[in-house]
Amino acid sequence: MSSPATHPQRREPRSILPWLAVPALLMFVGFAVIPLVGVFALSFTTWDGIGDIQLSGLTSWRAVLTDPGLPHALWVTFLVMAVSWAVQTPLSILLGTFMAGRQRYRAVLGVVYFVPLMLSSAAIAIAYKALLDPNFGLGAGLKIPLLSQDWLGRPGLAFGVVVFVVSWQFIPFHSLIYQGGVQQIPKSLYEAAQLDGAGKVRQFFSITLPQLKYTIITSSTLMVIGSLTFFDLIFVLTEGGPGDSTRVLALDMYKRGFQASLMGPASAIAVILVLVGLALALLLRRLGGRDAAASQLEGA
Repeated sequence: MSSPATHPQRREPRSILPWLAVPALLMFVGFAVIPLVGVFALSFTTWDGIGDIQLSGLTSWRAVLTDPGLPHALWVTFLVMAVSWAVQTPLSILLGTFMAGRQRYRAVLGVVYFVPLMLSSAAIAIAYKALLDPNFGLGAGLKIPLLSQDWLGRPGLAFGVVVFVVSWQFIPFHSLIYQGGVQQIPKSLYEAAQLDGAGKVRQFFSITLPQLKYTIITSSTLMVIGSLTFFDLIFVLTEGGPGDSTRVLALDMYKRGFQASLMGPASAIAVILVLVGLALALLLRRLGGRDAAASQLEGA
């Protein structure tokens, strides 16, 4: 039986734990909460970015919400989000499952696959813009008519190029997430499936995919929230064109704020982006929240 004198020593580490979160909390408040509050306040003002800030009530919000370009920008944003998710998710799962193997060459390929993520989005956009140039690009150099189309001058093709480049850059990141998820699946499940005569394809659909449910939710959340902030790549690649076919909400915010010097409406769009991202994150969290909590309780 331990003496009462030892109890304070046991409780002391637990009393320190909350204080360890203070630096992270201060960083979050300083770089997330305070700027968000400032942007929200700025959405009720009129400011050109240089002169005095003047309160204008709901003027900026009326200008944004009554602008016919806002529904189109929202539609393009959600379309890019949905199509890029549909392209990235299956390819990321397949690549992540492949890289989770034990062969040595798969580790080398994993490093090669990860290269696009280390490149700047602006540099990637410049490179693809040069490669897809119908007069001086890859198609013209190789004299391949199929590659010599006006990829960035036609709405449908430009949208496809944006989705392709976005997927090409971010599939490696999500593949790494799925690789870690696959490596956490108990090997005994695959061994039992082999004893039952299940092949690789059957094991993938019966074991791997179900076990990756919460990894898919995590990856999808990062993918969806990240797609709301696509700006630099689209700005350099198409500048929202041709027309407004690739003008996403983040690009619309930039053009209003820094090209038209309308900081009030731009701040209103920023608040809309935050609200949309928060709603989508909560929705995806709810899809797997209860089951995840139940599984944690069962394993405890």
